[in-house]
Amino acid sequence: MSRTFLASAAVVAGLTLAGCDSRPAEPERPNAESADKKAAEEAAAKQRERSEEANEIERRAANLESQWTEMQTRVSTRDRTATAALRQEVEEDVKSARTAAADLKTTTPENWWERYERALERSVADVQADVQRLTKQKTVPERTDKAEPVSTSSGFTERRDAFVNRLRARVDAMEEQLDKTNARGSLETELKDTKARIDKLQEDLDELRGVSADDWWDVSSERVGEYIDRVEGSIKRLDDNRAQTDKPRG
Repeated sequence: MSRTFLASAAVVAGLTLAGCDSRPAEPERPNAESADKKAAEEAAAKQRERSEEANEIERRAANLESQWTEMQTRVSTRDRTATAALRQEVEEDVKSARTAAADLKTTTPENWWERYERALERSVADVQADVQRLTKQKTVPERTDKAEPVSTSSGFTERRDAFVNRLRARVDAMEEQLDKTNARGSLETELKDTKARIDKLQEDLDELRGVSADDWWDVSSERVGEYIDRVEGSIKRLDDNRAQTDKPRG
């Protein structure tokens, strides 16, 4: 009887084990939901940081208006002031800075490079027009090297390098022309401002050669922030003549 019981128990155990083995094994589930949630939280945090930075840059750009108005009032009380061309240039820069700050809020990894190209092209063209006027030359010497067109369909690195090479040749030519130019009085202030803008373009091109597509936000926000810095410098430079005007006569 005990043998019968043991045999039955063995059969039951075997069937139980067989039943366990016959059930399909549940696939191992990686913690995908947790990883996705973490990635989404990190992306949201980065977007908040970008939004906060864009808001601060927009605030600085808006503050340029009051700086510009204050400086206009200050220099209007003096016999000597900046040239009309420089005042117009600064006024346009103040408006452009506001636009650039607003555009920063809609800058994405897909459109940042196109916007950067256009912005830098405009900056070079504006400076070139001032250089031509200050040096009384109608054209800037053409570059000797023929860089690949900026509209190339090649990769980012090739497109970036072609763009930098093309603008570098133009900026170098403008810098060489200004080095041969002298000016006095209020025109000297304009000459200094134009040289400062060329120096900034040279710095931008140096930095641009080392950026990657992943740097899209840092490059974009830095460009607008430094543009505001440059406009602030131009506004302050309108008062450069004070030291010359207030200097005691010997």
